[in-house]
Amino acid sequence: MKILIIEDEKDMRQNMQATLEKENFLVEPVATYKEAMSKIGVYDYDCILLDIGLPDGNGLEILKTLKEKGYSDSVIIVSAKDSIDDKVHGLELGADDYLPKPFHMAELNARVKAVLRRRKMEGNNLLEIANVTININNHQVSVDGESLELNRKEFDVLFYLCTNQNRLVSKSALAEHVWGDYIDQTDNFDFIYSQIKNLRKKLCDKNAEIEIKAVYGIGYKLLVP
Repeated sequence: MKILIIEDEKDMRQNMQATLEKENFLVEPVATYKEAMSKIGVYDYDCILLDIGLPDGNGLEILKTLKEKGYSDSVIIVSAKDSIDDKVHGLELGADDYLPKPFHMAELNARVKAVLRRRKMEGNNLLEIANVTININNHQVSVDGESLELNRKEFDVLFYLCTNQNRLVSKSALAEHVWGDYIDQTDNFDFIYSQIKNLRKKLCDKNAEIEIKAVYGIGYKLLVP
């Protein structure tokens, strides 16, 4: 699950990043309006934490851009601005939630998970496909009720494919979503092949009734045979 933090205050940004990374989220932090616009122009995120007061621009303009792209419902406004007008305007632009500073990191974590549940799983904590169950809250997977041990990347790959069931997911989209934008510096996708290979074996060993099908030269598709 990939999260973008748009926050100019360094200590706050680092605390938010550390908190969410402890929950095994892939986090990308930026500090300026320009950096944020560059990110959202290229990448998709499961949740965006948006500070309104940025040093080089208004965060609400970022929200307008996200609304045009159809992603504003994944945004939590995180801002010291506590005026009713700012809150109402942000929600009218499609923001999912508004978290005024200061706040406890536990509250931030809870709000992020709530947005992810609503966006990906329509309010449910569990995603069930055939005999496979994925618990988004504790990052656990089970097959026929029996626990399936996955590392963080294997879990992220499986969850991303499951939330895109029967859709062809390109190798580049999968890599960018799970590993972040550093993949721009790589020449191949060997790291994806390795994770997919291990994940397939673990699913097969547990007799999971789902299949990760490779589409040669393009990517992968999760199917229920």
